[in-house]
Amino acid sequence: MPSLRLLLNLLSLPHLRSQSTTISLTSGGIIAHLRRSMATAAVAEPVSPAKTRVGWIGTGVMGRSMCAHLMKAGYTVTVFNRTISKAQPLLDMGAHLASSPLAVASQSDVVFSIVGFPSDVRSVLLDPSSGALSGLRPGGVLVDMTTSDPSLAAEIASSAVSKGCFSVDAPVSGGDRGAKNATLAIFAGGDESVVNRLNPLFSHLGKVNYMGGPGKGQYAKLGNQITIASTMLGLVEGMMYAHKSGLDVGLFLNAISTGAAGSKSLDLYGSRILKRDFEPGFFVNHFIKDLGICLIECQKMGLSLPGLALAQQLYLSLKAHGEGNLGTQALILTLERLNNVTLPPSSAPSS
Repeated sequence: MPSLRLLLNLLSLPHLRSQSTTISLTSGGIIAHLRRSMATAAVAEPVSPAKTRVGWIGTGVMGRSMCAHLMKAGYTVTVFNRTISKAQPLLDMGAHLASSPLAVASQSDVVFSIVGFPSDVRSVLLDPSSGALSGLRPGGVLVDMTTSDPSLAAEIASSAVSKGCFSVDAPVSGGDRGAKNATLAIFAGGDESVVNRLNPLFSHLGKVNYMGGPGKGQYAKLGNQITIASTMLGLVEGMMYAHKSGLDVGLFLNAISTGAAGSKSLDLYGSRILKRDFEPGFFVNHFIKDLGICLIECQKMGLSLPGLALAQQLYLSLKAHGEGNLGTQALILTLERLNNVTLPPSSAPSS
């Protein structure tokens, strides 16, 4: 433990003084102030490929494409993934492989994570023996892009601050196509100055939208998922109705795509459904997780959203049939079973 005299001498340095700050005259209070001051000085460093080392945890359907964009922009990247084969394309591009999230953070200034479930987020970021926060230097930034619990995002932010670091919750929307094309919608929660400082990184992934303090990015993403759930249900119901009424479903989708019924869900998934392509751009299992978090938050708020509850039940039906690893467009299968009808393959709507 540094002596009180040494700490007071350090605080006399111009870059650590603040006339507007009242500091507790205890070694603990002074150390906390030093951590904040050191972190503020570190975070002021501009983000650039030459100066900023990037860590990436989670190289699945979304993360692999997103990380690749940063590498193509010239950033030095260290990656971790439980299944190494999923990180191989990035390693082939020149990424460095780390043995743990902690090892990633020890070699990084900004650490991104995009994993499956809140329990995974807690493990890769907060585990005291292997989590990223334990390896992050003061002034380092955690950016969690997983759709997760708002309360967990707030906890991560609080834990980061206690270590002189920063945290941003930044879940994304746009699916695998948005990840590949760098057109994701990014919902950011945390310190606005930190979010703004990270814009050179976010700009290679999509468009960042600042939503407020810690956890607000997660709240925005959950609202996004609620909207998508009902939109997807409307899409597959419309397709079922068009088929039963004798319409060519491909022609039907093409016709409605430019009217009021047009939607991102139709653009992304209409043609995939027609081709019986249920490969995941976003897993059913992960969507069920998201909708479950939404329902828990609604219960806390005393909010009744029957469309959300119905959509979650229909997606749970897919999981019960062993289809949890299909993409969310597989919702059509639930409607087909309910109606004892199979939608025949049809020509895809023109783009």
